[in-house]
Amino acid sequence: MTGRRGGTVLAAFTMGALGSVVAARVLRGRPPGGVEQWTRKSFSGRPVTLFEGPAYAVGAVSGALAGGAGAPAAVAGLGAAAFGALDDLAGDSASKGLRGHLAAAGRGELTTGAIKIVGLGLTGLLAARMVDRSAERTGATATLVGGAVIAGSANIANLLDLRPGRTLKVVLLLAAPIAGGSGGTHLSAVTAGSAAGAAVAALPADLAGRSMLGDTGANSAGALVGTALVARTGPRARLLALAVVTALTLASEKVSFTAVIESTPGLRELDALGRPPAAQQAPRRSL
Repeated sequence: MTGRRGGTVLAAFTMGALGSVVAARVLRGRPPGGVEQWTRKSFSGRPVTLFEGPAYAVGAVSGALAGGAGAPAAVAGLGAAAFGALDDLAGDSASKGLRGHLAAAGRGELTTGAIKIVGLGLTGLLAARMVDRSAERTGATATLVGGAVIAGSANIANLLDLRPGRTLKVVLLLAAPIAGGSGGTHLSAVTAGSAAGAAVAALPADLAGRSMLGDTGANSAGALVGTALVARTGPRARLLALAVVTALTLASEKVSFTAVIESTPGLRELDALGRPPAAQQAPRRSL
């Protein structure tokens, strides 16, 4: 990474972190719809706020824009956050998982999860098109695959958000090498850097169980990491990424990610790292 690009990525990281902190404070001071609208309870009965989600999205996108990542990051990050917020604030738990929402649609029932599936697909496709157009790449198939990677990444991040800090740790593990590695594009490095910055800012309160990403923040975080990956890769690598995302999505319908993580040495310790014993899972609605 050149010195100039490194400085830009650092600026995006810093703005992502600061933007997330400032947005969280603003939301706590003037919560739209009232505090109760954004509060859930953990299994221990402790209140957990969802302000972290929109604060993460605003901070990460602000960082990406400050670093010059432009419209693709804004469309992916804010679009995914908007559809996630719909599920957070207006969704119900009657239908769960991809299979549940598709089954409901087959019965003529329109769930917020089904709306989110379509919305994530459209915003992912638009973001991928913007990425390819900015890089002067051609190929409708590669763009379609890229859009599916972005949408699928948003969903996977949401599926992982079942324990304090888990999704944010995954964001950091994936974003760090994209932001700091050689090669890739300016857009990919800056988008990953801003996503990582917002994650670092949100991590302490998330680990402590005081706040959670919810669908709003998890979808946004996953979409931004997906956008950074798409901006860095060509058709073959995108196909590989889509295969991984698809396999994880299908696996989530059969097995519990939490059960797999807690039964796997290494993953279990990494997942618990920094999390106080008292921090419990907060009820949430996943796609």
